[in-house]
Amino acid sequence: MIEVTLEQVQDWIPCEIDNEYLDYTIRGISIDSRVIHEKNLFIPFKGDNVDGHKFVSQALKDGAGAAFYQKDIPLDDKSISGPIIWVEDTLVALQQLAKAYLDFVNPKVIAVTGSNGKTTTKDMIESILKPQYKVKKTQGNYNNEIGLPLTILELDIDTEISILEMGMSGFHEIEILSKLATPDIAVITNIGESHMQDLGSREGIAQAKSEIVTGLEKNGLFIYDGDEPLLEPHVAQLENIELISIGKKGSNTLVCHIDLVQDSGITFELNDTEYYDLPILGEHNMKNATIAIAIGKHLNLSYEQIFNNLKAVQLTGMRMEQHHLQDGTLIINDAYNASPTSMKAAIDTLSGMEGRKIIVLADVLELGSDSQSMHEAVGLYLENKAINGLFTFGSEANYIYQSGQAFVNNAQHFTNKEELIAELKAFMKPKDKILVKGSRGMKLEEVVEALK
Repeated sequence: MIEVTLEQVQDWIPCEIDNEYLDYTIRGISIDSRVIHEKNLFIPFKGDNVDGHKFVSQALKDGAGAAFYQKDIPLDDKSISGPIIWVEDTLVALQQLAKAYLDFVNPKVIAVTGSNGKTTTKDMIESILKPQYKVKKTQGNYNNEIGLPLTILELDIDTEISILEMGMSGFHEIEILSKLATPDIAVITNIGESHMQDLGSREGIAQAKSEIVTGLEKNGLFIYDGDEPLLEPHVAQLENIELISIGKKGSNTLVCHIDLVQDSGITFELNDTEYYDLPILGEHNMKNATIAIAIGKHLNLSYEQIFNNLKAVQLTGMRMEQHHLQDGTLIINDAYNASPTSMKAAIDTLSGMEGRKIIVLADVLELGSDSQSMHEAVGLYLENKAINGLFTFGSEANYIYQSGQAFVNNAQHFTNKEELIAELKAFMKPKDKILVKGSRGMKLEEVVEALK
């Protein structure tokens, strides 16, 4: 993590610090006054309901090494004792400090965005590179204008590769993050429907995601989903950038296709010459793995190194997470988030498995005016998928139930999670395959925990 003197901070960003404090040291960052470690730099933000500047004095008393303070905000406590770093805007100053520190550490930066699979792809990239490099990745969903700078400031001084996840809900947000991180490698996993209500269309989503190349270093590498036509006009505008397209179409730089599907994972082939074992369910994860493989190749890892490192990948929780019960039942927890596209991929994954198959689906949020039709499309996608049970939860998921019930032997809809759990337990049999998926706000992991 960052550990520098205030004199270095003053050299790096526009700020004012009393000379008597310039030899003080900060170590790490805190934006929560309730969690202050010794010598942390406390960064307050002026929110709509709470102004963090009110807690600067207490943070310093609790051991903070220094604190930012926005110049246009009057001192809440005239008796504040300790080093204050006066800045014009605390958020901008945080981002400036992160950029300066990133330049100081100087790792190779890999930036990842996409509607689905950002975290999974990030995990796979880490898995492939970690045995050969010192790698640090974004933790959790620290992928926005605050989270990404905090991630950067957690880098160790000897970090060789920084994997930064970039999220957004509107235009120009990824542009800001890309210019801050100036990545050497930029990745778009895919274009889905997330944030449709803010961006208006999948074309708008493609435009917003494509902002990731805004800060890409000259002659940097851009890896993208070559099966997605909405990315083509954005790729066509790029100059002085190395391009790698991945996907199932023969026109891609790296062409991948499934060779073997098992309950424990998949084997797939790349460019008809290389085979890889992936211990993760879901054909859609083949593309995520191919992105990670492309980066491994770009960074001069051998086929054997990539093969062995990928085979040992472990994903962040609630992403195709498998739970095996004593009676042979397999529960697949894919409840971290959802989109119509990822729900269809989950249906395909379950459909390809042996035995009796049950799927539990909840609302996909933030789809705007297209929500009903998109949920109905998920239900219609169940046709000929050999799913034995459909359990839906939430107001929007009712459209999945309405359109999909004709294609499933047993279909039920619920507005109460406890009732869903009770009916699901009554329907379950030993050796069933049960897949659970919904948007983060629907908290379907509660269903998983109840079944375990």
